[in-house]
Amino acid sequence: MPQRSFCLALMLALLLPSTISLADPVAFIGSWELTPVDGGAGWLEVRQDDGIYAGTLLWMGGSPEPMNRVYFDGDTLHGFRIVDDEIRDSADVLVKTQQHPIFLTATLEGSRLRGMITQPSRDGANVVKAEFNGVRSDPMPAVPDLAQVELGDPIQLFNGRNLDGWIVAGGAHWGKLKDSSNADGWIPVDSDVANGWSVIDGVLTNNPAQTEGQPYIRYGNLITKTNFEDFNLTLEVKAPQDGNSGIYLRGIYEIQIRDSHGKPLDSHNMGALYGRIAPSRDVEKGAGEWQAVDITLVDRHLTVKLNGQIIIDNAPVTGCTGGALWSDESRPGPIYFQGDHTSIQYRNIVLRPVEN
Repeated sequence: MPQRSFCLALMLALLLPSTISLADPVAFIGSWELTPVDGGAGWLEVRQDDGIYAGTLLWMGGSPEPMNRVYFDGDTLHGFRIVDDEIRDSADVLVKTQQHPIFLTATLEGSRLRGMITQPSRDGANVVKAEFNGVRSDPMPAVPDLAQVELGDPIQLFNGRNLDGWIVAGGAHWGKLKDSSNADGWIPVDSDVANGWSVIDGVLTNNPAQTEGQPYIRYGNLITKTNFEDFNLTLEVKAPQDGNSGIYLRGIYEIQIRDSHGKPLDSHNMGALYGRIAPSRDVEKGAGEWQAVDITLVDRHLTVKLNGQIIIDNAPVTGCTGGALWSDESRPGPIYFQGDHTSIQYRNIVLRPVEN
């Protein structure tokens, strides 16, 4: 090429807007298990909707929510979503609600994501940053034939007398548990939470009492010392009016416990997989009544019966829920009861592990 033509071509290349990407955005498409460097769990899905990149993000707590925008700059994935932020005083009284953005950036290092979540601090005086690593979720297993599933001998998780076999620790987003070499497999890392759990007349009872006008007390969750993989779990639960709790399976999937009788079906109602799968029907009893919950988790597929009727039928579970101890869906984990919301009662808690 003559030198003059080469210089002209170079000048045009420098002047024209660049649309060249250093990484193929398609490589980001899929479901990702996110692990914050400081502990906790998240989940990210990247997809194309009608040719436009889109995403869904779960970060620590809450539900997986659609991102407002997903786009690429060179080899970097960018995305953000706008969230409602409740501003509460020291007594946990709601002062106001305001919106703030959560920004995500991530790059690929081989088959792994490395990224950062950035958001303003609650008072807006600075920026809070959290690094994370991500691995692609394993492919969803085939739908299991529950008629062929063999269950082992029943394990009484609650003896009706005391809290033997359980520990009290803070919420997962506080990074409260870590691997241990002891026989039980877990030790609490952060114990600066109050214990509202006790046994009253043979019933496992949580009473996270607060005093009006006093600083808010953070109560702990009740977590089994034993880890489980696939299983059937049965129990009875009684929620008060406006009661709210949750049952975590393998430490990462929350079955919602809530007084929601008569409300429109929603993924935050009684028996739902929190924020992910809504119950198919309302068979819930009223507040203050004992209700039977029957949960089967096999090969990342979930079945929930409430008061003897199926409300989630062998449905695939596509990622962790808010409050998960970790994002890895392949590892066994504990059963844990959420203890930082309202009072709640449980009894007849029996688990039968899957043996085949």
